[in-house]
Amino acid sequence: MASENSRVPRRDAAGERLTVSIRFAVSALVLTAILLTALASSLLWWRTSEAISRQLASTINAQIASAVRKEVSAIVSEARAAHTAIRTLFLQNVLDTREADKREFVFLSQLQSQATISSAAFGWPDGSFFAAHKLGDRRLEMMEISLTDHPGQRRVDEYDVVPGDIEFASRRFEPTRFKVADQPWFKESLAADEPRWFSVDVHPGGDRPAIALAGPIDVYQERQGVLAIIIEHARISRFLAQLQVGRTGSAFILAHDGGVVAAPDETADEVNAGQGRQPLLPVAQQAMRSSPAGDEAWRGRVQSGGGAFEVARTALPFPGWSLVTVIPEAEFLGPVDAALRRVIVGLGIGAVLAALVSAALARAVIAAPLGRVVAELRHVEAFALEQVRRHPSRLREIASLSGAIAEMAGGLSSFRKFIPADLVRQLLRQGVDARPGGHVQELSVMFIDIAGFTGLSERMGDRVVPLLSRHLDLISTVIVDHGGTIDKFIGDAVMAFWGAPAAQPDHAGLCCRAALACRDAVAASGLCDDDGRPLAIRIGINSGPMLVGNIGSELRLNYTVIGDAVNVASRLEGANKVYGTDILIGEGTAQLAGEAFLTREIDRIAVYGREEGLRVHELVGLAENVAAQDMRWIAHYARGLRDYRAQDFAAASAAFEAVLALKPGDRSAESMIARCRPLAGTRPEHHWHPVTALTTK
Repeated sequence: MASENSRVPRRDAAGERLTVSIRFAVSALVLTAILLTALASSLLWWRTSEAISRQLASTINAQIASAVRKEVSAIVSEARAAHTAIRTLFLQNVLDTREADKREFVFLSQLQSQATISSAAFGWPDGSFFAAHKLGDRRLEMMEISLTDHPGQRRVDEYDVVPGDIEFASRRFEPTRFKVADQPWFKESLAADEPRWFSVDVHPGGDRPAIALAGPIDVYQERQGVLAIIIEHARISRFLAQLQVGRTGSAFILAHDGGVVAAPDETADEVNAGQGRQPLLPVAQQAMRSSPAGDEAWRGRVQSGGGAFEVARTALPFPGWSLVTVIPEAEFLGPVDAALRRVIVGLGIGAVLAALVSAALARAVIAAPLGRVVAELRHVEAFALEQVRRHPSRLREIASLSGAIAEMAGGLSSFRKFIPADLVRQLLRQGVDARPGGHVQELSVMFIDIAGFTGLSERMGDRVVPLLSRHLDLISTVIVDHGGTIDKFIGDAVMAFWGAPAAQPDHAGLCCRAALACRDAVAASGLCDDDGRPLAIRIGINSGPMLVGNIGSELRLNYTVIGDAVNVASRLEGANKVYGTDILIGEGTAQLAGEAFLTREIDRIAVYGREEGLRVHELVGLAENVAAQDMRWIAHYARGLRDYRAQDFAAASAAFEAVLALKPGDRSAESMIARCRPLAGTRPEHHWHPVTALTTK
């Protein structure tokens, strides 16, 4: 009877489901945890590697697209510039279309100055034709087809390109069937009013794909002919060959129907059309056909020839052209897949071995001690506290748990008279509160605002908000791109600083570069006030020790900078109104920025708390970009400032006059002349100091 009862599964009286022992549960959990960890780690590693690889491919595609878009835009711009320059010479009657010598000189000069232009051509209504054409990078040709002089033949003069000049090489006459009057670009432009772009395949020297900007030339309201600036596709193909699209990828420019405009070929030029074997071209054309036609940009995965490719299509500035980049997926994911297989095999074997060992250890080291600890917890649950015992264990955690239970039992024994038996208290997590604080550090701070904004806002009312928003977006972007920390916006003004929270040893140089970039960005943005005048900005910069950190109260904090150096920067921004300057920097900034920037000392100004005056400098620009003429008027100004401080006011006036001769309207020089004239020929009072007190902010 007893043996029969022992074979019956253990259930309670209510028929509850079966339970398992802690030994089996811990072993199963350890095994499951190891296997799941191995699986999750492998999956996560593969997903991460795949995502990183695809992101890398996307980044490469974006960089290539940006470079090609810039190149195509530059090509279009160069063609328009060349067409406009030659057309202007004709319109102003500086150059007559029949003046061969001048015409050849002008056309050749355009080819030499514009690297991407292949030809400059002119056709007359009577069918005569002239063109200057590149033959690669080291040779040029000038050709002429006349209906009266050598009819049916093409005169070709070839020139060798030497550094800074060209040398005549040879002349020849050869038969030609080329008739400019039959060319679509000539016929349509002859009847048009403005220049436009054409696709050109037929040239006097042979058939080559190209694009041409062609338009009519009128002189004294009489149509003289058609001027065309031609760019052969081979020039673009050579540019594509310079791009590194991963290790084995390629970039192509295709027409909307998938036709090849340009494929990478480093040998391509006007003589060698190039575009030899291009194994990835079919993939690019397949992507061109399958991608949505209306999308400006598309990125996807293309299967072709048993392989997978990451492909991106981007619309280019020239109508109908798209850039298609192709990168074999195996270039990024091949090593990932091979490594993943090795990792999975290794993890699988290791997981099985570790699981077996862990299961055995769990039974011996964890399950049995935990069973005893659970028994002690049952005593605590029943408040049989006098029966609780401490159980030693080889595992520190279990030994600590057993000791904690014994100590808890002792504590409950003391307080169970005061605490209800079923009361359970939970531990609260302790957070770290943010508190005010900071430290003094040498930083550079910038204040920048819009000149005349008060009057502008009064005139425009709420219409000023979009203008201000665009201005602040522009300035903020420049500041962040140059590593600055935007502190706050104060109306139209922006306060930013460099050197914190991340350390920046060249904080003054970064701040100055950001100021110059802000000035250039606002000038190039086209932002104008209500009268159509471009917005002007004023910038004040100062460097020195200042307090940086969480400034405020317990209720609200702000990460900012404060101190005398900050106040000086604010005053320098306002001082631009007095001196007619854009960017004023303090002496400390000028010293820290170093010789990379060209500055001129403007004056000494009296700042509150500094009786000796503060040397103020105008930030003119980067030293590498400043012309020699700027160096001359800056030197004159420096000499005038020395004479002024030496009380030689006549000599100072002469030096400042020299500044105005080189830089008319320089308000700083005009202001100094106005100071010197009353003092010339007199002796200033003994307490006179060459320090200017600013009366306005």
